[in-house]
Amino acid sequence: MKRIIPAIIVVIIGIFIAYYMLIQPKPLKIYNPSDINPKLVDESVQDVSKNHRVGSFNLVDQEGNTITELNFKNKIYVTDFFFVTCPTICPKMATQMLRVYEEFKENDNLLLLSHTVMPVEDSVPVLKEYADKLAVDAKKWKFVTGKKEHIYDLARKTYFAAVTEGDGGIEDFIHTENFVLVDKEKRLRGFYDGTSEKDVDRLIKDIYTLLKSN
Repeated sequence: MKRIIPAIIVVIIGIFIAYYMLIQPKPLKIYNPSDINPKLVDESVQDVSKNHRVGSFNLVDQEGNTITELNFKNKIYVTDFFFVTCPTICPKMATQMLRVYEEFKENDNLLLLSHTVMPVEDSVPVLKEYADKLAVDAKKWKFVTGKKEHIYDLARKTYFAAVTEGDGGIEDFIHTENFVLVDKEKRLRGFYDGTSEKDVDRLIKDIYTLLKSN
């Protein structure tokens, strides 16, 4: 009997350890350009296999404020690319991003960043009107405009959100449904179809995983 008791204790401890490991969320992958579908990655960075991070950027939000990477210091954020007059995928994306907004509205560690891909048409007043219609807080969800070449470089060389190639010129146009999850260290942690409720469910789950790990 004396020998059986320690064995039972070991088994019980083992069960608790196994259970703990099962309920712990699986760590999210850290994406570098070499991990991503080459169609989404600009040729200039396709071979980068480590240490990819969101670098510096300079944009303007719906309130007319300058927005840089410093606004997202020590923040997790979700980013996408849209345009105000888009009649197809963008309304669906806005609906799904609103779900993320509502889920984390009271959490200061999570922000949203939406870039217009038509910066000439989507001026600050246009973005302001669009954000007001969605009734969202500008401190939480930033709609940004800026130089087209800069925005398109961010989509293709930083966030890898767009399949099409281009130079950000007059004829260049990006139309993508991708949401991208970025952690506090400016690393890419997930890609999601912003028109899919199921995929955005996965995004929300992944955000909670990041929040718990930071």
